[in-house]
Amino acid sequence: MQLDLGPRIAALRATLGDVVAVVDVDGLRSRIAELEQRASAPDLWDDPEAAQKVTSELSHAQSQLARVTGVESRLDDLEVLIELVNAETDEAQAQEQVGEVESELTAIEATIGELEVQTLLNGEYDPRPAVVTIRAGAGGVDAADFAEMLLRMYLRWAEQHKYPATVMDTSYAEEAGIKSATFEIDAPYAFGNLSVEAGTHRLVRMSPFNSAGKRQTSFAAVEVIPLLEESGEIEVPENDIRVDVFRSSGPGGQSVNTTDSAVRITHLPTGIVVSMQNEKSQIQNRAAAMRVLQSRLLIQRREEEAAKKKELAGNITASWGDQIRSYVLAPYQMVKDLRTEYEVNNPSSVFDGDLDGFLSAGIRWRKRDPDA
Repeated sequence: MQLDLGPRIAALRATLGDVVAVVDVDGLRSRIAELEQRASAPDLWDDPEAAQKVTSELSHAQSQLARVTGVESRLDDLEVLIELVNAETDEAQAQEQVGEVESELTAIEATIGELEVQTLLNGEYDPRPAVVTIRAGAGGVDAADFAEMLLRMYLRWAEQHKYPATVMDTSYAEEAGIKSATFEIDAPYAFGNLSVEAGTHRLVRMSPFNSAGKRQTSFAAVEVIPLLEESGEIEVPENDIRVDVFRSSGPGGQSVNTTDSAVRITHLPTGIVVSMQNEKSQIQNRAAAMRVLQSRLLIQRREEEAAKKKELAGNITASWGDQIRSYVLAPYQMVKDLRTEYEVNNPSSVFDGDLDGFLSAGIRWRKRDPDA
């Protein structure tokens, strides 16, 4: 038996070569050495927040290096396995090994595809952590339930990737689900990956809240912003904000905090409202809320500048709108992205956090059409 997979392997090596060039493996190794030296400093944990950033960046850099070098090693091993298959005289044994080769080659193709997508995340804010806000839209109780389903979906995605995720604020609906929720994913390139999720999501299903069992369509909005380092780029004067404090609460209004530690900041000129109730103290919640407010204001300013440039250039085009994805549970099963046409027929796996295919397709789509 002669197994000829040379063209596929050559294509993979070419793609991997591009990835290695973009990632700058030598530079990555130098950065790891520098971070390891900082991480070993005896006074590292004198500043827990700074220490956490160092160890988190080190872990991410080591993981990225291991993935790149690991896939190179796997390609080498695969070529050796192909030679063994081609030299095998036992037909049954050769057939068994062919299956092993095909399985490993498919897995390597998937890994290199993921690495290639990472090289497309070269936007200004792509490397930053992400702050995601989900809001229930039209659809009543179903919409509130759908918003909670999306919250769980993103938290499961973060859990699968071992990304730290913190729910910063939740507003519960009266009957079921949530009115809104804000959470942070504190991982490198979290914003770059999740930014393609921003927009309106639509759910079609047989409503569990409708006694007539009719099909119901509901909507939820997803907002994704990068969490920026504190800087002087965005100044927020005290007289531009209103700060309200209140007690944190859980489902049904049950008190989970006996002090007024939750904070709501309203930016009066824009009407932007940020609420935080995750931290134990009012001071911590205020600091976290201000950081998110500054991030939103900076992104708003950049978007306004970009829109003005388009207007001056006469480049005003109609877009497909902000509805990005449909989750259909009845009469058939499908989740489809309306921009990329990427779809799967297993909504359960998607709601369990299997989002990588949609994220990869979205990132590639955005790279092809950055003005979309």
